[in-house]
Amino acid sequence: MLLLAACAAPRRPSPAPAPTAIPTPPANLMGVPEPVPRAEPRSASGNPPFYEVAGHRYIVLASAAGYRERGVASWYGPDFHGLKTATGERYDMFAMTAAHKTLPIPCYARVTNLSNGRSVVVRINDRGPFVANRIIDLSYTAAAKLDMIRNGTAFVDVEVLSPASPAPGPALPVTTQAASAASVGVSSVPPVITPAEPAAAYAPDSGTAGAPGSAAGAATGASALPTMPPPAAVGAGHFYIQVGAFSQADNAQRAVRKLRDAGLEHVFTLAPAADQPLQRVRIGPIASVQQFDALIARLAALGYPGARLAQD
Repeated sequence: MLLLAACAAPRRPSPAPAPTAIPTPPANLMGVPEPVPRAEPRSASGNPPFYEVAGHRYIVLASAAGYRERGVASWYGPDFHGLKTATGERYDMFAMTAAHKTLPIPCYARVTNLSNGRSVVVRINDRGPFVANRIIDLSYTAAAKLDMIRNGTAFVDVEVLSPASPAPGPALPVTTQAASAASVGVSSVPPVITPAEPAAAYAPDSGTAGAPGSAAGAATGASALPTMPPPAAVGAGHFYIQVGAFSQADNAQRAVRKLRDAGLEHVFTLAPAADQPLQRVRIGPIASVQQFDALIARLAALGYPGARLAQD
């Protein structure tokens, strides 16, 4: 039965031929309401124990509870508009939905653009994206509200919501460094419109479960673990890649040396903190999504496939 389930992989259908006319967006795109999280049974389709796409196996999570991740978001639009999603529903690029590779569907999540603090709630009802290091694929409207249509990608925080999830908290702080770090990207689908109305600013709860720890800066050169300056001495809002977290300082130091010997720059460690006893090895700051993609690929080749996005 498991083999049969794997064969019935919930793949997003291939794009239909390019539409002769771009779908007409709602008159008030930025006013499209966000879904309210509610309890829903797992979809009869789209939730096998595992499935494979392009030779990679994805394990569908048993539960969405407590899930939170940071990474790169993309969006999908006209080529998929009207086609079936993994749940069997029709994809509406103007609804507030999204696609995810491993979360049980349907479920709900708050997605926050880390470069500007804007946040939206989406209903996840599709599988994907199966490209590079993307962690979520947003509908056109969700991406427009996050102000990521022009760039096509953005660094985001994805937090699963339950029906009892609290309302958004205070807005996230945004800096010039953070905005510029996520400002370069190439959209996989053509823009439909340029929203003239400003998107409402929302933000996630102030809880830190699953969120990466803070980073203070970068250092290069010496083989010994560098001493990091205090947070006040470094500009806030930068993005980093966390290569790994080590309980032993010697293991962290070996990782730093290995990465530097491989030609990687700006490799450093964060000393353990009261709430974070591990030695965290990081690279950065990261200047763009393209640089993030390139470094993630190099790190995987060097034996660090679990590297992820971190923000100070």
